[in-house]
Amino acid sequence: MKEAHKDVVCGMDVSEDSKYKSAYHHKTYYFCSEQCKSKFDASPETYLHTEDAKETKDTLHTESCPDGSCDISPSVTQYTCPMHPEIIKDGPGNCPICGMSLEPVMAAEEGENIELRSMTQRFWISAFLALPLFVLAMVADMMPSLLPQNLSTKTLYWIEFALATPVVLWAGWPFYVRAWHSVKSWNPNMFTLIALGVSVAWTYSLVALLFPTIFPPQMRSTEGTVHVYFEAAAVITALVLMGQVLELRARSRTNEAIKMLLSLAPNTATLIHPDGSETTVSTEEVKVGDKLRIRPGEKIPVDGVVVEGASHVDESMVTGEPIAVNKTSGMKLIGATINGSSTLVMQAEKIGADTLLSQIIDMVAKAQRSRAPIQKLADLVSFYFVPTVVFISILTFIVWYLIGPEPRLAYALVSAVAVLIIACPCALGLATPISIMVGTGKGAANGVLIKNAEALEIMEKVSTLVVDKTGTLTEGKPKLVAIETVGEIEENDLLQLSASLEHSSEHPIALSIMEEVEEQKIPLLEVKAFDSITGQGIKGVVNGREMVIGNIHLFESLEVDTSSLKERAESLRGDGATVVLVAIDDEIAGLIAVADPIKETTQDAINALHKDGLKVVMMSGDNLTTANAVARKLGIDEVHADVLPDGKADIIKTLQDQGEIVAMAGDGINDAPALAQSHVGIAMGTGTDVAMESAGITLVKGDLRGIVKAVHLSRATMKNIKQNLFFAFIYNTLGVPVAAGVLYPFFGILLSPMIAAAAMSFSSVSVILNALRLKNKKL
Repeated sequence: MKEAHKDVVCGMDVSEDSKYKSAYHHKTYYFCSEQCKSKFDASPETYLHTEDAKETKDTLHTESCPDGSCDISPSVTQYTCPMHPEIIKDGPGNCPICGMSLEPVMAAEEGENIELRSMTQRFWISAFLALPLFVLAMVADMMPSLLPQNLSTKTLYWIEFALATPVVLWAGWPFYVRAWHSVKSWNPNMFTLIALGVSVAWTYSLVALLFPTIFPPQMRSTEGTVHVYFEAAAVITALVLMGQVLELRARSRTNEAIKMLLSLAPNTATLIHPDGSETTVSTEEVKVGDKLRIRPGEKIPVDGVVVEGASHVDESMVTGEPIAVNKTSGMKLIGATINGSSTLVMQAEKIGADTLLSQIIDMVAKAQRSRAPIQKLADLVSFYFVPTVVFISILTFIVWYLIGPEPRLAYALVSAVAVLIIACPCALGLATPISIMVGTGKGAANGVLIKNAEALEIMEKVSTLVVDKTGTLTEGKPKLVAIETVGEIEENDLLQLSASLEHSSEHPIALSIMEEVEEQKIPLLEVKAFDSITGQGIKGVVNGREMVIGNIHLFESLEVDTSSLKERAESLRGDGATVVLVAIDDEIAGLIAVADPIKETTQDAINALHKDGLKVVMMSGDNLTTANAVARKLGIDEVHADVLPDGKADIIKTLQDQGEIVAMAGDGINDAPALAQSHVGIAMGTGTDVAMESAGITLVKGDLRGIVKAVHLSRATMKNIKQNLFFAFIYNTLGVPVAAGVLYPFFGILLSPMIAAAAMSFSSVSVILNALRLKNKKL
């Protein structure tokens, strides 16, 4: 009798005969329908009952720690801070150091981004309320004649209060929570300053609205009202929320590369049992030593070795090389690569986390988390700036209260509030994002897509550019580059005969030859007695003539004299081409060379990069001869050949250890770890989605000249940001002591909160106008 199982999604009893099943953490779950299975696959932890989760945990614990010496919790999603990777918690929350929200350690465990949804909702509501509030306040200050005649100042202030209060108290609530945690943990940060500035502006305005008579007469208008700053509090809150939404969106995209890599691995494998029978199982059920059948077009399920059959396997996702690799008995296979047109039987050697794809995923995840975001600098400034401003504000209140003129309390309160308002980091908060916003827009218009501010900033400092060969320097697709003939045969005749024979071949070089004859519209001839010699070439009779196409080893075994083409063949190989020889009726007739052509724009880009002072290093999974040939043509400074994905990341790390600021340009899945490890990853827009998600910059046209534009844009943007920071700091530096009243004993000048807010606004306007100058920058 078949055992009954419970569908963990809908609760129905399901037989183990059900075709809807999924393996998760070494346990198989059964479902009543495709819909339930899909829901479970999308988020397993959501549907695992407490008992199931405990059983899964116990099973894993037993298998991983048979002696019970370790304590693991695989069913618990761990969260970490992108700025402080040392912070790891078993659930979501905020970082106790910087206040940022924690994110899942592995993207596969991430469901809907609840914080992004919440922040987006708060931003749109705050923008809806803050915009009319800002317009109303500006009109009242600058063009009061435009307001209705019967609208009193007090009524206007109550309208402003009604619009600002939901923004400050509801939309901005997360900032107060983070600010409170920062105070409790003695880690003052930007949230501390924002919450302090906004709450002081709002509280001061509320007191001024409710109790205007406690303020000095000179601060009250003819109507008896005191100026309020509700619009400043609301607009600051809305702007900070917008920044949070943009940041959360960018952060949620950083894990897309890992998600895409995870999607590459096949979900099932064809297991061959000892009795010869076959069943389809989940790849998670495959064990080391299992024999698996891989049919034509299927993905290799795990890492292993060929035990039966011969085929060509597309390993471009690992090596980046476009030509498929011939695989015969005893040769290694890599999980997630694609089998060609023949069946293979393999033996599993590495499964789960040990496979190369899993290691690539792990490398990408670690490299992404190891980078220190630029925001740490802002936190460092805030660490000292926040307590300094608070101290000055308190000191200002005490001094005015003890030795100031009457009414001392009012003067003390006004001066202390003016210090906090003018120190509110509105311009400081705008200084970087507004330049980044304009700079990234300028880049997009020039085909340079910049994912985050970090990439744009670091690009200015890059000293070494590491480039992948295939698809980055070259077009990434083999093409026929040379046909040489011996004797009386014409090139077109040799091409026609060769293409006719290659038409029956599975070899990747055949595709390049077929493309050429299709382009030239050359008709194919009849082929008889076709035979493929594994790893050496092909034979057959074409139009009554015996033909052989293959490598030098095949021709030596057939005792065909190739001396007339030896020098030319070596020359082509030295230039990076793959060469096959052609014989007709036992006589050498010519050769055909296939290569990956260098992009037309590559040479200009390399020259421009050298002019900008960058060292150019090339890495390739191709052989040293081909790599050196490309490097010689382009004037590359340094070459690394026969490099696998982990090797590429290691080379990047070695350069970084030598003090180099490294940018990496690549286009393949195999480049993802290196792109993530580098200070700045640059992906070709013509490459894979995984490469683009691992990179901070994407070149839409796949043109290396875009890197030159990115360097120039970064330098211009960083110069602009430094100017903006000067504008922001100069107002704070000069404004805080003036607001505190240092000029009052000498000149009778006292900076009211209204002037402080105006100065703060003017600094923001200066920053915005300066940033807009970037639009006119020529790259």
